[in-house]
Amino acid sequence: MNPLHSFTHPPRVVTVALNPALDQTIEVAGLQPGAVNRALRMRIDAGGKAINVASCLSDSGVHAAVAGQLGRSNAVLFEELFQRKKIANHCCYLDGLTRVNTKLADTVTGETTDLNMPGPEFTPGAAADLLNQVLERLERLAEHVDWIVLSGSLPPGIPVNAYATIITRMQAAGIPVLLDTSGAPLKAALATGPRMIKPNRHELAELLNRPLDSLASLVAAGREVLHSSPAPEWAVVSLGSDGALFLTREQTLHAHPLPVAVTSTVGAGDAMVAGLIAARLEDRSLIETAQLATAFSAAKLTRRGPHLPPLAEVRALAGHVTVSVID
Repeated sequence: MNPLHSFTHPPRVVTVALNPALDQTIEVAGLQPGAVNRALRMRIDAGGKAINVASCLSDSGVHAAVAGQLGRSNAVLFEELFQRKKIANHCCYLDGLTRVNTKLADTVTGETTDLNMPGPEFTPGAAADLLNQVLERLERLAEHVDWIVLSGSLPPGIPVNAYATIITRMQAAGIPVLLDTSGAPLKAALATGPRMIKPNRHELAELLNRPLDSLASLVAAGREVLHSSPAPEWAVVSLGSDGALFLTREQTLHAHPLPVAVTSTVGAGDAMVAGLIAARLEDRSLIETAQLATAFSAAKLTRRGPHLPPLAEVRALAGHVTVSVID
């Protein structure tokens, strides 16, 4: 176990990192599969979706904490990020390595190819122990926390209902949960009615088991999820270069993307999650939420690693986001 890092201010948001990663980004000028490629440069960032969300929240002035698991053998980069950004570390330390994901960033095409590892494999006993420890830490933090964010994949051996279990316990304690995952964990967790979900178009299509190849089909799918039982109150569907849909039961908005110089697409969806939480903490309207979350995502595109530019720049970007109302 690690000594918990506490800072002067208690966290308002806890992100749960059950499968964090070190992101190794290798830049190549014109990637050629099957050939010898000479790298231009490499960097390694503490990452994984939940870590990225906490990092962007911290950049925006929101006090955040991370609960979950870290491999003891390569935890130092995570610890340095937490210390530098004053993110409270409530992770369980396990023997071995945190997984390493590799991103091949082609400087010619602007495309990034991800090679993501599955994560450490848990026995049933170890999985139950980790989940119990995470729940205990979340309950200790519950007095001050406004939101819980469940983000990312589950490592092998962690049951698919792990997120569902956390949502049930946390929302019973009155703490809303934002869920950003995919596949079987998303389907299982939806049955517990998280307050907000943020699938991308491919994850939503997989959830509903049908192609969603038009804006109209995506809107219909989002509305279908919002009218299930139990149902989230908000659904945000990220569409990559097509922007994002923001849906409640009363309103549907399409936020259009901002033209920015793209440095890296890695973590743009996680920055959007951070923007959603930041907007909900400020009790913003759906339109204002769409603008701020889109600005977070666009701002992240201009940076490598899980970082945002200064908050004043992000808020200025939000003022330029165009939002269309969909009947």
